Amino acid sequence: MSVPAWSQPRGVEAVVSGWLASKTVRPCLAAERQLDAELGECCELPDDLDPALGDALARRGIRQLYTHQRAAIAAARAGRHVVIATPTASGKSLCFHLPVLDAIARDPEAKALYLYPTKALSRDQEAGLRELVADAGLRIGATVFDGDTPPDARRAARHSASIIMTNPDMLHAGILPQHASWARMLQKLRYVVLDELHTYRGVFGSHVAHVLARLRRIARFHGASPTFICATATIGNPAEHAARLCGLQPSELELVERSAAPRGMRQLFVYNPPVVHAELGIRASYSKSAVRLTADLLRARVRTIVFGASRNTVEIMLKYLRDEFADVPSIREGIVAYRGGYLPETRRRVERGLREGEVLGVVATNALELGIDIGDLDAVVCAGYPGTLAEMWQRFGRAGRRGDASIAVLVTSSAPLDQYLAQHPSYLLDGAVEQARIDPGNTEILIQHLKCAAFELPFRQGESYQALPAEETGAALDFLGEHGVVHASGGRYFWTADAFPANHVSLRRVGWDNFVIVDLDTDKALAELDWHAAPGMLHEQAIYQHDGQQYQVELLDYENHKAFVRLVAPDYFTTALRHRKVSVLERTAEAPLRRAQALAGWGEVSVVEKVVGYKKVKFHTHENAGYGDVRLPDIEMHTTSFWLVVPEAIRSAMADTTVFMEGLRGVTNALELVATLSLMCEPSDIGQAIDDASAPSEAAAGDDDAGNAEAGAATGTPGFDATAYLFDNVPGGVGLAERIYERAELLLGRVHELVAGCGCELGCPSCVGVAATDVEAATLLGAARLPASVGGRKRAALRLLDALGFGPERQRGVGSYEGGRALPTLPNPVP
Repeated sequence: MSVPAWSQPRGVEAVVSGWLASKTVRPCLAAERQLDAELGECCELPDDLDPALGDALARRGIRQLYTHQRAAIAAARAGRHVVIATPTASGKSLCFHLPVLDAIARDPEAKALYLYPTKALSRDQEAGLRELVADAGLRIGATVFDGDTPPDARRAARHSASIIMTNPDMLHAGILPQHASWARMLQKLRYVVLDELHTYRGVFGSHVAHVLARLRRIARFHGASPTFICATATIGNPAEHAARLCGLQPSELELVERSAAPRGMRQLFVYNPPVVHAELGIRASYSKSAVRLTADLLRARVRTIVFGASRNTVEIMLKYLRDEFADVPSIREGIVAYRGGYLPETRRRVERGLREGEVLGVVATNALELGIDIGDLDAVVCAGYPGTLAEMWQRFGRAGRRGDASIAVLVTSSAPLDQYLAQHPSYLLDGAVEQARIDPGNTEILIQHLKCAAFELPFRQGESYQALPAEETGAALDFLGEHGVVHASGGRYFWTADAFPANHVSLRRVGWDNFVIVDLDTDKALAELDWHAAPGMLHEQAIYQHDGQQYQVELLDYENHKAFVRLVAPDYFTTALRHRKVSVLERTAEAPLRRAQALAGWGEVSVVEKVVGYKKVKFHTHENAGYGDVRLPDIEMHTTSFWLVVPEAIRSAMADTTVFMEGLRGVTNALELVATLSLMCEPSDIGQAIDDASAPSEAAAGDDDAGNAEAGAATGTPGFDATAYLFDNVPGGVGLAERIYERAELLLGRVHELVAGCGCELGCPSCVGVAATDVEAATLLGAARLPASVGGRKRAALRLLDALGFGPERQRGVGSYEGGRALPTLPNPVP
């Protein structure tokens, strides 16, 4: 007989004790780690802080500051640029709120600009800042200025707000090009606050660096020189990244990275679901395993957040959790979901419920990774590895904010990377957090923003822009003059084109309108979905899941971006089947590699992604319940790509096609890793595909345990050359492919260094990636597993590199890479 939920032992300790004593949970724990509690270090408030702010803090029970807060506030008040790089829940907000509010309290004309990466985060922070201002009894206007701000509120913000809270996109296209209208704010701009600094990476971060350079230039024109205050979660290079992003010298920045906030004892677990089919190596569903562990926590009334890999996974886990507590309304009603696509009022309601303690459990995507205030939680469960250590620790930091004991659990999926981490948990628990990389010197990005800067203010001859010396800035402006967009006259360069340049420069990859989802029974908007995700989730007959309920898509109006749905009660959900194909449109350059059999090239390509069908998957059992066709337009992106063509002769020489394809995948993964380091971008900025003329016409790309099968080579077709593509994952390209091509031999030499020098035995995330699981190998590679003699993907990659002419005996004279940049290694433990 089961014990009633109300009589179950409660609290974190009770759950952990139960897990460690369980004959089903304990054997699946691949790693356990306890981080001891730490006492905080406090100090008094600054004596000269405005008394009203001291009273406001006292009303909140804050009569002292952590020492790292005091250090950051002192630096900012002294006019020094500062970056605060402390863990989640260490009080970073006060590090910039207090110096900003103190400055405005002393000088009501002073202004501040807050930048957040998302609109949702700025709205959340606006509420907290206004509460602090109200508690202090100060008359300081703080308002959000973004695409959702009504016209009347925009006018009021320009003329009377002391603090403008916005995002880089609005600063880029809505404020800087119209800076004359913002003269009152720009003349008195004292502080620029960049929250969530770690999100500004890769191509997006490179764009933002130019937006900030344009902001500094316009602020100087209006007579201001603002102080930058940056706040970030744990990254490997906070000071270097902040300096590069803000256009400062590292010596101009003060780094505050030692947190003095107290931390409760935290227990970390890696849970690897049990094997349910030993012959094929199939493991139990990771999402269902995460649900079972979460149910244990909720049953003990432990407030918990569960992170899912996708929107569909979140909705499935929400349904399973609510089903688990169908007979316990007090728990069931306290379980909610939070993800992109929910309407703003729904997200605000969930956030409020979390802060006020009404929500017991929340299932979320990475939308709750950032610093949105969600109150005090005691446990985090990650269903699947999020992809980076930085993201994982950011998620783990969402619990234990009160200083009490907390639990963090990673439930590994069957994906090769997750399984590697389950077998090598030290990589996960002791590895150093990744560095953030940007490249403001990227020519394509620089020229785009130079146009925007010229539109905003004429350039003086001899003026330098961003990190460009004056001579190079002049040469770039002369180039624009040759193309008729600027005109040199009287020692200045004036904008002459009719176009509004900022409108044609997107900081992010996705710039299309959302699809609106309409409930046919109520004729009301149910949710929104971004353009790129719509074909896979809103095709006709798809089961769209929302707040734990299922809706069938009756009609998709693709042209008008609307989907019409009706509430149903099926026993299955649907997952899309996708296919990606890269086609060369124009070969800009191509040259043989070393032995003349392989070719490297770059040029314009078409990347076509198509939803070709869908699969019905039974709830709970995850059995296949059938397929259906989807007929929708292709999602096509024209961009630039690097390609490496490996001729049939090399494949034949390696004898085993499976070994050859694993080697090619390993070389491609390692080349992508080395290229992102060289080009100072993010892996997501570079897309990857492999084509050997034998790719299947359809490839599964479903959610959850259906997996994300890789489109591309299966077993290989004799007589065809295999081609690996690394393409700019941005429409039109931003020059990454061309630079990979220019350094192809150097980078491939570096790939051999990386793979041969890695300390792993068969391949790992630091070099060639992890070989497919047995099941994926059987379906994708046409073999149950790699032959034991192969020695894994690593050895296969080294054999292929040797065949391409990049073996050890040919590495003499390759030279150092990027000035001797260090190879990725297993770093020091996370603090």
